[in-house]
Amino acid sequence: MVADANATLKTLDLSTPLQFVKGIGPARAEMLAAKGLSTVADLLYYTPFRYEDRRNVKPISQLSPGEKGAVLARVVSAKLSGIRRRSVGLFEAVLHDGSGASLKARWFHGERYADTLLPDTRVAVFGKVELDSTRQRLMVQPELEVLSGEDEDEETLHSGRIVAVYEAAGKISTRIFRKLFDRVLKEAPTPEDALPASVRSRVGLPDLANAIRDIHAPPPDAAIELLNAFRSPAQTRLIFDEFFWLQCGLVLKKNKAHQLTGYSFAVTDRAREQIRKMLPFKPTAAQRRVVQEIVDDMKRPRPMNRLLQGDVGSGKTIVAAEAAVIAIENKFQVAVLAPTEILAAQHFSYFKRLLAPLGYVVVMLTGSSTAREKEQIKKLIAGHLVHVIIGTHALIQEDVEFARLGLAIVDEQHRFGVEQRLKLSQKGTQPDVLVMTATPIPRTLALTIYGDLDVSTIDELPPGRKPVLTRHVPESRVESVYSFVAQEIKSGRQAYVVYPIVEESELSALKAAEKMFQHLSKEIFPNLRVGLLHGRMSADAKETAMRSFQSGDIQVLVSTTVIEVGVDVPNASIMLVEQAERFGLAQLHQLRGRVGRGAYQSYCVLVTGKLNDISRERIRTLVESNDGFHIAEMDMKLRGPGEFFGTRQSGIPGLRLADLIRDTDVLELATREAAAFIERNDQQELRAAVRYIQEHWQRKYGLGQVA
Repeated sequence: MVADANATLKTLDLSTPLQFVKGIGPARAEMLAAKGLSTVADLLYYTPFRYEDRRNVKPISQLSPGEKGAVLARVVSAKLSGIRRRSVGLFEAVLHDGSGASLKARWFHGERYADTLLPDTRVAVFGKVELDSTRQRLMVQPELEVLSGEDEDEETLHSGRIVAVYEAAGKISTRIFRKLFDRVLKEAPTPEDALPASVRSRVGLPDLANAIRDIHAPPPDAAIELLNAFRSPAQTRLIFDEFFWLQCGLVLKKNKAHQLTGYSFAVTDRAREQIRKMLPFKPTAAQRRVVQEIVDDMKRPRPMNRLLQGDVGSGKTIVAAEAAVIAIENKFQVAVLAPTEILAAQHFSYFKRLLAPLGYVVVMLTGSSTAREKEQIKKLIAGHLVHVIIGTHALIQEDVEFARLGLAIVDEQHRFGVEQRLKLSQKGTQPDVLVMTATPIPRTLALTIYGDLDVSTIDELPPGRKPVLTRHVPESRVESVYSFVAQEIKSGRQAYVVYPIVEESELSALKAAEKMFQHLSKEIFPNLRVGLLHGRMSADAKETAMRSFQSGDIQVLVSTTVIEVGVDVPNASIMLVEQAERFGLAQLHQLRGRVGRGAYQSYCVLVTGKLNDISRERIRTLVESNDGFHIAEMDMKLRGPGEFFGTRQSGIPGLRLADLIRDTDVLELATREAAAFIERNDQQELRAAVRYIQEHWQRKYGLGQVA
């Protein structure tokens, strides 16, 4: 028999649905579900985002000006009024507590209190005490808790202690959360303390039961500074837990992949000779190091799973081409997956230029290929009549069959989810996988999102490259920028002019680009050859525009962000970004990477309108630094890890209390401890850990099975 929805259970367990917890019910359960909270266990891990020190509870008569204090009192009178002609609702209440003195509490924009702070309402207020013009005690914008008076213990939940402050869930306020936790902590069991005792002892962490209790109800002697810095023993324990289990899962996942049987590629004299013929320049030391890491992987009889990261223009693609030659010389095919047709076309052109002279056949398969082209290319792939197949998502369609896929290369990995990488690798029998990104990944993200991959980094640019000079110009001075562009083009160079996607609308970006194309071609540069490129053009039209720009027929290319990655025109020396304040930091760095690819001094000019604090910091960072890794760290700090790659990235782990920026030290500690724990191979502890990860891994982190 199903329990009635309005009933509550006398005894709680961790799996109890929240609607059956006293004080919640169906309506509040829906509000909590919107926060991802469905069971008692979920609720226990809903942690405060800050704490207030309300231990200093005094009678009003003993409050001194300048001190912070908490007061329990009743409303004697209250009024709402405007200030002069402005519509700033000033709400003022007079409070008494029986000590013979009164306290004024004043809130600007306090209209919301007019219906709740009625005479005789019992309240707790917390704030800094000052004196008004009549020398009466006053608190301006104090924290407020309305006390129901139904529970004798309620006052001690909200005052006289360090109190937890929670993010509201619908109409469930922080005060209601405190009451819920007071009840649940008394009635519900503690979640299983799965952290290995040996690890907990060595790191010096409290047990889970005490940690959860102290998170919601800090002990009387707790340090408020540590609590608000998320470094109390209880907080450190829960943060460590999240990182430890994530890292254990990633290590086990990597170990599992290492146990698979893959291809052992031989690096023959012929392969070395083919690579030597192909290389257009002497590799950098970083490229040689990375190639050696990849070659070592390819020689092993297990699938390679390696991330190749490097700044824009660092030469990742030539490294991938070297790996491709090794695979081809071992009678295998190579697939290159790109996120956009423009990038696929760029790769096709580049790989064909490198590999066709060596006798290798390179083809391209994209969504805009005609039905007949697709059919022919699929037959060539299935018949092993082509060596390298470059394409977009069309490559991972079910009807694309490879004769013998040995190496899968995924470019701009952050634009794909884990599933697409898996689909491509499933086109072969445990092929080697090399994923590349020109968006340098901060160390904390590399440890988490890509923790199951081995990482190679190209950290130097090819010789002869000059750093791009970056300048910030307000839009009021844009005419001087146009003069500079004309001067550079007169010297034989070319320029990009890029417009942002405004209000997340590709159509509005298209209109802005088309409008400026008309303005620049007819009014600003009437004597220059100006071209247009945007995402809604057909594949043929895009290819024609890019080919014309590469050949020099187009001198100024007006574009939306479709040229963010993959475009390589060494003669282009100016990247002019209009409304640069609308772009993310990593995106601006990617755009800047489109120039400086030849021997000429290149420039990136950021034209901006009004700047807020964050956009000003973005522009300042870009002007001062060309280091993609520093820029990536700054970008993550400004935007947060969840937004670092935008909505396309599906691999950001679902952390509850842990923060990839704030808690780097705990992450690195947990990473070391997880690796040491698994390497120690204590079978009893390891079996328990694997069982725990299998039960919790997918739900918490969504990163796939590990064992």
